[in-house]
Parts: sequence; structure tokens; C-alpha cells
Amino acid sequence: MNEKKGINSGSVVVGIDVGGTFTDLILIDSREGPDRGVRVAKTPTTIENQAFGVVNAIRETEVPASEIGLIVHGTTTTTNAVLERQLARTGMITTAGFRDIIELGRRTRPQAYGMTGTFTPVVPRNLRLEVDERMDAAGNVLTPLDEDGVRAAVKALLDQGCVSLVIHFLHAYANPAHEKRAAEIAAELWPNNYITTGHALLSEAREFERGVTAAVNASVQPILERYIARLSNELQGLGYARDFLVMNGNGGMISAAHVAREAAKTVMSGPASGVMAAAFTARRAGVDNLITYDMGGTSTDVALVRGARPAVSNEIEVEYAMPIHVPMVDVHTVGAGGGSIARVNDAGLLEVGPQSAGAKPGPICYGRGGMEPTISDANLLLGRLNSKKLLSVDNPVSVSDVEAIFAKRLGSRLGLSGVEAAGAVLQIANIKMAGAIRMVSLGKGHDPRDFALFAFGGAGPLHAAALARELGIPRVMVPARPGITNALGCVVADLRHDFVRTVNRPVASLDVALVKSVLEEQRVEGEALITEETVQPERIECVHTADMQFVGQTHLINVPLPGPEVDRDALQALFEEAYFKRFKVRLPEIRANLVNLNTSVIGVRADIDLASLIDPAGRVATLAEALNERRQVWFAGDWHDTPVYAREKLPLDAVIDGPAILEQLDTTTVIEPGDQAASDADGNIIITVGAGR
Repeated sequence: MNEKKGINSGSVVVGIDVGGTFTDLILIDSREGPDRGVRVAKTPTTIENQAFGVVNAIRETEVPASEIGLIVHGTTTTTNAVLERQLARTGMITTAGFRDIIELGRRTRPQAYGMTGTFTPVVPRNLRLEVDERMDAAGNVLTPLDEDGVRAAVKALLDQGCVSLVIHFLHAYANPAHEKRAAEIAAELWPNNYITTGHALLSEAREFERGVTAAVNASVQPILERYIARLSNELQGLGYARDFLVMNGNGGMISAAHVAREAAKTVMSGPASGVMAAAFTARRAGVDNLITYDMGGTSTDVALVRGARPAVSNEIEVEYAMPIHVPMVDVHTVGAGGGSIARVNDAGLLEVGPQSAGAKPGPICYGRGGMEPTISDANLLLGRLNSKKLLSVDNPVSVSDVEAIFAKRLGSRLGLSGVEAAGAVLQIANIKMAGAIRMVSLGKGHDPRDFALFAFGGAGPLHAAALARELGIPRVMVPARPGITNALGCVVADLRHDFVRTVNRPVASLDVALVKSVLEEQRVEGEALITEETVQPERIECVHTADMQFVGQTHLINVPLPGPEVDRDALQALFEEAYFKRFKVRLPEIRANLVNLNTSVIGVRADIDLASLIDPAGRVATLAEALNERRQVWFAGDWHDTPVYAREKLPLDAVIDGPAILEQLDTTTVIEPGDQAASDADGNIIITVGAGR
């Protein structure tokens, strides 16, 4: 037990992920006694206050909150605030002549092939104020800081109702002295601690990206802090009075007491936790290379895992002109989830998403008033979902009523029956999701056939086998609890702190002593931060990388480094090899440039036994005993008599030839005709595409 901040990271650990439709929970109880084991809960997300949904999920476990040793939480609070632009009123103080950097951005357009489009900067122009100061790119002072000008700007922004403040000066990554002094002056006048300096969050070149990242951080700080405070109060009312951890977008965790300080790092928290769980689960099964496929209620997230490590990028653009350049798990998102709405557009073509029915009113089959056909409704109509086993249905809707709506809203305009229209909806959705998978694989030089497809989320296993066939992926891996994998990621994720420092020097003239010094400083700072956390890891690992480019280029390539000591020739060779892997071209005559040095300090937590995710006592001896029913299921334009099994009852040595359906509390898995499924020791289902009889 760790007494710091009242944390007890011992025997009962809870992971909670808040999604757009459901709030998922997994509780792992390792205490001795009859109640030990795993409990899961899935409750509707409470949009008006996500904390209520979290509390509801904890109540469903029937484990007193006072007995829970640790809660780890993945949140969409900051992600939703950014995407919906529901941000705190934020002001910016910047270098004279440069207030429009975060609006001018790069030479791109909202619509690549059009002349129209709109863009709203995070901080509006009237709230971006300038003061006299200037550093050059080497960190030399060209113009001293006008301290009186800073005071006047702070007062003006307060008069305009700003809640948060960004201080973003030119070349502060090279010398942050002016930003630090301006922050000291602002702190004397600003009524709260929502003051973000660009260099403190992101110490790298490129003023646009650093400025936007700082602006996002400042504008979501109050929102995240309010949510954390509400959740803390709700948990205390439930009997949990300890600190809890929050997932960051880099796949690591941080104490809730510190998370608002760098709030921008929680953007993409939810998707990151799922990727971490996938990497952990697959590594235990001996699978190191996989494409993760997380289909939820509102969107689908895909990512690449190579060598059992998720790809992490500090160049992610959440939406147009919204680069958040802090390290995040590199996830690509498309608007296709179970609640994605299908419609026939003005050109008479069928479209699916990105609009979603969400949690309210939700798909038609949830009986909450939804009348728009969705992907979930199509799966129900085609026999893939059991109408009697849907979660959180308020007023049951008959399959015939769903078919009538599909026939009226889609089929009548497409010349199809209701069932045929539902089949078309699934085809369009699968094509859209296959495109996202190609983006993270083929789009980055990787052949999908060299990977396994790891399918999770409430809807992922419904579509995974069809997607694998479309992409030529030979194997699909479905974890024991697909619908709560993101919550599992919160339990298995490690502590993590990432650091970036701009060097921007040609390798040929690089001071290798500087490289070693920077990487060592980052390692020491990261280890110090981990020791301050409320949960202590089993060991600490350190990963060093460099962002590099050929001299004269703008595109960066992340290059793994063997350690802090590396000479110039080794750096050049490492970059050339990474460039070849990415583009299959060697350019030995062009010299490399070292742009950034990166360090990830990872506090590795204790392993957990995934075999307990499905209670072994519930498994039966034969496949026949696990059969729930047989029903007609639509595959490739025709109905098939299909066995439906209870997944929790399946014997571990079972081999299932498709077509078949596996039902469990949190998801449904579809095994297509011609495929074959088997289980591994942890209870994962491995589907081999094209191996069935």
C-alpha cells in the first residue's frame, strides 16, 4: 500500500472508459475469497455530466467503493471539448507582429480540392494581444521583454472575460526566459492558475504547432479540472476518497491531481487506452504486429502496433488546423460506429456516417425514439444481433418495424427491400472502415497481410472478419472482453512521461555531447515525475528517439535510438535505414538533419492474468453445450442457417467453422462462412480467414 495521497493500489483495481454511447468498466478483484475475479459493467454515458455514468457503472459492480484500491479513468472530456469547440474563453499574449501565426498556419485548405471552407482558430484574433520582445532562433535576446506591456495585456484580457491565458513567444523553445518572466507577471494579476507557456508544454520549433498546442491546453484546462472535481466529489459520495489516475493520449497514466496541468495530453485518451490493451493482450498471445480496430457507438479508431509497441506520434492533427503536438498514440478515426446514420443523399447515393444517433435517441433498436437507420439496426435486421439481448433498451422495437423503416427511408429510393438496404449499409460501412485501416498500414508503407487484425469495441467483432477478407489480413484476434477493452487498457497501462527538445542541427556538425546531455536530462526528469505518482511501478524503462529529416526537407521521420550515446555516423545510418523502411528509397548523398530529441520514461506496472476475464468455471465440456440457438443470418446476399453460441461457455479447445455467431454481454462476434475460429489460453478468439470447411 502506498500511503501517498491516500492511494491503495492493492487488491481491487477498476478501469473505466467513457465513450460516446456507453461507459465501460472492468473491476479486477485479486483478494482471497469467493468474490475474487473479474466484474464488468456497461452503462449509458451521461452526456450532461459524465461523472454520473462513471458512478452508475461502479454501482453496477455491487462492490463497495470503499473497498476499491485504485480507479484508472479514460475520459473524452477534452476530446469532445476540442471537436465541438466548447472551449473556455482564452486569451493569448504573443510576440509583436506574430499574433496571426495560429490562424495563418500552413499552406493548406479545409477542402483539398475546393476553394471553399471555414476555419475558426482556438483563440479569436481580438483575444490575441502583442507585446514587444524578441529572441532569435539561437536563443539570443534581440528585443527585451516589455514588462509593462505584459501587465497591460493581462488586464485587457481579463476585462474581456478570459478564463485562461496562453503566453507564446517566438523561439521560446531556444530560450524561454521571456515566457517565464511574462508568466510570473501574469500570475500576479490572473485570478487562477490557468496560465500556459508554450515552451513548458512543447519545447520544439514550429511556432504554429507549438502555439496551437498551448492554446488547446489553456482552453481545456478549466473544463477538465471542473470535470475531475465533479468526479472526485461523486466518488467521495460513493465512498471512494482516494486519488485516481487518468489516461493520457500517449497511452500512459497520470494522477488526477496533476492531469489538468497539461490537459492537452488527455486528448485521445479513450482511443489510446484501447490500443494499449490490444498491445498488452496480443503480446501475451505471442502476436507482436497487429492493426487495432476499435468500433464503438459513434466512431471507429484504428492504429498500428509493431514489435508489441503502439506507434506514438507528436504530429497528430485532431482536425483541420488543429495540430496537438504532444506525443499521442497514433490513432486514425473515421465516423463509422454502431450509431452511424445511413441516408440516401441528393445524388441518390447511399451514405453512412459521420452523423451519429449517439446515446440519445440512439439507434432505432434501442427504443429511445431514434427513427434514423443505423449500422446497429442493419446488424439487427440481418440476424447478426439478437434483439432480446441488446443492452440498455428502453422500449423494445420489433425487427419487422426496423425493416419497415429501412424499406421506407432507404430501400424505396434505392430500389431495394429493407433487408437488401441493410446489407448495403454494412457494405458501405465496411468499405469506409477498410479505408481507415489502409491509412495506417498501406499509407505508411506496411502490408496489412503482415499483421493480425485485433477487433474490439462494442461493434468491432461484428465486422472484423469481413474487413480482414477485404484487406487480405489472414487472422483476426477478438479479446475475451471486446466491449470493455478500452477500460481494460486503463488497468494494464503503464505510467508514462514524454519529453521533446528541439536541436535542429545538421548531423554532420552536431555536438554529440549535447545529444547525450539532453537525453539524460529528459530521463532524469521523467524518473523524478514517476516517483511522485500515487502508484509505483515495478520497473522504469526509457525509450529514446529522434525526429529527423534530410537537410532541406520539412517532413519528419521518427528514428529509434539505441541509447543516449550515439555518434554522427550512427545517427546518419539510423535515419537512412528508417527512411528506406518508410519510402523504399536510399539517398546516401543527402545529409541528415536532427530536429528533435525525444524521451519516453515508462513506469511498467505489474502484469495481470487475462485468463480470468472469462470465468473458467462457466465453460462447458463440448461445443454443443454452448449452443444457444440457430437462426437465419444474412451473408453476402443470402440467408444462412447459423449456430449461435454463448462465448463465455465455449470450451478452450473448441474449433468453430463459419458461419457462426458468438454472443456475450459486451459484444457479438461474427464468424463468416469459410472462416474458422479457435480459442487460445487467455480466452481470445483467433479467426483464420478462409480456413473453414
